[in-house]
Amino acid sequence: MELNFENITPFEEQEFKRNVITTNLDQLKGWVRSNSMWPLSFGLACCAIEMMATGGSHYDFDRFGVIFRASPRQADVMIVAGTVTKKMSPLLRRLYDQMPDPKWVVAMGSCATAGGPYVKSYSVVKGVDQIVPVDVYIPGCPPNPAALIYGINKLQEKIRYEAKHGKKVINR
Repeated sequence: MELNFENITPFEEQEFKRNVITTNLDQLKGWVRSNSMWPLSFGLACCAIEMMATGGSHYDFDRFGVIFRASPRQADVMIVAGTVTKKMSPLLRRLYDQMPDPKWVVAMGSCATAGGPYVKSYSVVKGVDQIVPVDVYIPGCPPNPAALIYGINKLQEKIRYEAKHGKKVINR
């Protein structure tokens, strides 16, 4: 969009361009969504302890706009932290389906991403991406709070990118 500067001085034109931000509504919504994420904590094993530590005062997850919610109807991000068993997988899917759109999923830890050391067990799901679509994978056993913060920052970048370009980025 080109602005028309017919009756103003070059100084005023320069000041206007320097002080006015132009954007579209989709980019604004993406910026807002990326800076006010409300995750549903789905802590299943030792990764949940690291997730709780991230919410504590030392790492202060709140400074990134991340505030944990207890209800799936209020959450837009699901952080799956730990080992998902086949018996737990229908409940995980039900909670995911109860979340309003748009929604994102973070797989935290080796167990959530690929089954971890229990990959040969008959009762463990070999990655949460077999149940719900995953947007960000955070490796580690368990990943430390800094890794979770890094993963959330990557998710924020992904949300802003999708809003700017108008298309969903699919992980492969």
